[in-house]
Amino acid sequence: MQPYKRAQRLNILLREEIADIIMRRVKDPRLGFVTVTDVSLSEDLKIARVYISVLNSEERAVAVEILNGAKGIIRSEVAKRVRTKFIPTLEFRIDESIEQGFKIDKILKEIKEKDSDSKEETGE
Repeated sequence: MQPYKRAQRLNILLREEIADIIMRRVKDPRLGFVTVTDVSLSEDLKIARVYISVLNSEERAVAVEILNGAKGIIRSEVAKRVRTKFIPTLEFRIDESIEQGFKIDKILKEIKEKDSDSKEETGE
């Protein structure tokens, strides 16, 4: 089922605002370079799953822990910036799609190399 346009607009707005809040307001030195890749709202707009990407893969668990600890501050700051009837509860999660994309890209490169090696052996 296609989400409503309002939900899509709210996803985009929340992604931009949460990214800005993390960058400017969350002052934890353990928090490395974090990118908010997507926000997915539940159908009733009560829960927002915030997907993040962390530059250093060893810091993923720490980043999620820090952000989940600061979600009250982030949510209250979102409430100041976004005019909506209800501010959703935030859930921070690691975005696995980037890693999956790298894995698929690697597999495709390996297939291409094998294909070009087999063509060279057969003389094509």
